[in-house]
Amino acid sequence: MVHVREKHWADEIAGAILQVPGPHEISTGISPSGEIHIGNLREVITADVVHRALRERGAQAVLGYVADSFDPLRKVYPFLDAAVYREQIGRPLSEIPCPCGGHASYADHFLEPFLRSLERMRIQVKVYRADRMYKSGLLVPQIIQALKARDLIARILLECTGRQVEGDWSPFNPICQACGRMTETSVTGFSESAETVDYSCPCGGRGIASMRGGGKLTWRVDWPARWARIPVTVEPFGKDHATRGGSYDTGARICREVFNAPPPFPVTYEWISFKGMGDMSKSKGNVLSVHRMLEVLPPEVLRYLVVKTRPMRSIGFDPGLPLLSLVDEFDDAAAAGRDARALQLAGADQFTPVGVPFKHLVNVVQMADFDLDQAVVILRRNGYAVDDPAALKERAGYAIRWLREFAPPEVKFSVQRSLPPEARGLQPGQRRFLALLAAALRPEMTGEEIHELIYAVANEAGLEKGTAAFEAIYRAFLGRTKGPRAGWFLAFLERGFVTARLKEAAAS
Repeated sequence: MVHVREKHWADEIAGAILQVPGPHEISTGISPSGEIHIGNLREVITADVVHRALRERGAQAVLGYVADSFDPLRKVYPFLDAAVYREQIGRPLSEIPCPCGGHASYADHFLEPFLRSLERMRIQVKVYRADRMYKSGLLVPQIIQALKARDLIARILLECTGRQVEGDWSPFNPICQACGRMTETSVTGFSESAETVDYSCPCGGRGIASMRGGGKLTWRVDWPARWARIPVTVEPFGKDHATRGGSYDTGARICREVFNAPPPFPVTYEWISFKGMGDMSKSKGNVLSVHRMLEVLPPEVLRYLVVKTRPMRSIGFDPGLPLLSLVDEFDDAAAAGRDARALQLAGADQFTPVGVPFKHLVNVVQMADFDLDQAVVILRRNGYAVDDPAALKERAGYAIRWLREFAPPEVKFSVQRSLPPEARGLQPGQRRFLALLAAALRPEMTGEEIHELIYAVANEAGLEKGTAAFEAIYRAFLGRTKGPRAGWFLAFLERGFVTARLKEAAAS
């Protein structure tokens, strides 16, 4: 049944934001340093639903996405060829070659699939590429303000974090023209009128870097510089930035005291953890990419995973069996725990119910040997209307891809075309059970009726333990000792085939 909350978290946040007149720009940003994963997606979906809630109230609002494409490569991640990328450490992501050779840069290699995924989820964003922001000169006023206020920023960092910056520290990191790196250069002077910075680098390089793409502001200054320049009025961010003395604390003060602008309304969120592997991390290679997940999960359901949970509650994501329950919760109007407002914000109006539980589809596509036309035949034979075969086949495609990607071994099975060798070692009581079951089956029986019949016949055959009866069925049809719920499994198979196989196994 649908559960209706008095107010969804997105509505609460929208109400608080509207205490300040608009227009509003909600901003989200992710570094394309590796696969952009569903943990990152929590930030974008959170921003999107707040944006939707604001627009519903008539507010003028824009959803912006900043791709941190001008960040330096921090290290050789596990998914990279060390021989190729060791020399790229410290260089901007937008200036590093693409890992596959098919994109303009390293940054685009990871960014473009993510942007396509956002389109599939109908998340409309105004994209800001950080490298273009810097190269266009958009942030030059903030760079000059930061360089002039170097000592003030250093004091803010000390007061907020307790850490004293080095004497040669600068809020701007020039790119060395000799080695292409920006992580170890030092600013030795700057010219406001020429919009340039003098620098030296440990590699021996010295020179003059333009403020228009010749470097970038360090992270704790870059973030508030964007807030002031765009300007940003709302920004979701992970709990790590929200700690006392964290990036938001320092950014808020720098935004006010250096850039003379109000900091954005903060929306803090918890992590999505990957079952058995902890919090998702690109640097550890512990990720499930968004585009990979959209192969096994309809986009509306992936949105629902985030939308139904308050931002400061963690989400434990298990792509195994719990994923089937998530789809069925979204799809089934009678499912417990459904939240009407969360469904609306997740895009339920774009979702076509097919009238077949996803858990059933996972079994049916295997019974049909992955033939989707045959899957439709099986479902109709068992009382499912299947009014929209195309929609059913689309959903079955997700079930097939889930089986290939994430299904635990015990869920996978294949109906054997001939009697499996495992069926030839049945005990006499099991063979008697199969013969009696073959005789007792009737064409009109439902899965539930067959399941009850199995217990009755097992008792008649002297099989005190029901497990022996079920094992006999699975060995006869699957060549293994376990499988899907037996009554429904037999009901979904063609009845003549079932009877013949039971008799053959009984006589073996």
